[in-house]
Amino acid sequence: MKPQARADRIGIVSGTGKTGRAVAAAVSSAGGVPVTLGRADLADPITALQGCRSVYLMAPNLHSDEVGFIEMLLGACHAAGVERIVYHSVASPYAPAMPHHLAKAESEDRVRRSSLPFTIVEPCAYIDNFLPGLRGHDPQITVPYDPDTPFGLISLRDVGEAAAHLLAGDSHIGATLEIGGPQLVTVRDVARAAEAVLGTEVALEVTSPRAWAAGQEHNGSGLDAREREWLTAMFAYYDRYGLPCGAAGIPAILGRDARGLDEVLAEELLVA
Repeated sequence: MKPQARADRIGIVSGTGKTGRAVAAAVSSAGGVPVTLGRADLADPITALQGCRSVYLMAPNLHSDEVGFIEMLLGACHAAGVERIVYHSVASPYAPAMPHHLAKAESEDRVRRSSLPFTIVEPCAYIDNFLPGLRGHDPQITVPYDPDTPFGLISLRDVGEAAAHLLAGDSHIGATLEIGGPQLVTVRDVARAAEAVLGTEVALEVTSPRAWAAGQEHNGSGLDAREREWLTAMFAYYDRYGLPCGAAGIPAILGRDARGLDEVLAEELLVA
């Protein structure tokens, strides 16, 4: 794709985190110029966004006021002349049992009423979240919820490539797209697939949401009380329901299926 002069600059809010880095890498690969924006840049958001044709709106994880944060960014996008936005929401945003999901549902409403051309993406949890525990000498997965509930796990690279495609053009304006993998899987499936890739046993350790919260508080994890409470609520939800997510988003955006669990683990764990 031959980028237009102004379409080259693509703002990525919260661009220094793992999702932001994946989006930035995909934007660069597609010929765009990613403008990664962190907390310091947003002290003057209008100036930070000027010159960007499109912007990826993403709040920091577990933000205490995501709705206010997104409202601020929408106002800055208007003032800076941004022509197109993509909002990073989450699979199943309207889940009142999970406060940070519910904040994204309310933020989606603000995006829809912003009068800016928008697309909303709702990614599921990332396969990549399990990789650190699988890369050691004794690979393991530890989760504080039932390992047999279903998830539409997706690769971070697919999320980045989908975002870059949307940001570079005008497809799917007004759409809300679930971003899940090609089939529903469980954490136990992840462990089994990793064993097949690595050729060794992968330990699967399961605790409870309550035990996880107690351990975080006892060990001084760096999470504050609100963050612990919100994550405990999320794990309790996962324990009962998982996080099922549809598979149609990636084919709709990229014209191909999302990478499956086996493919992603082989790519990530067999790197020399």
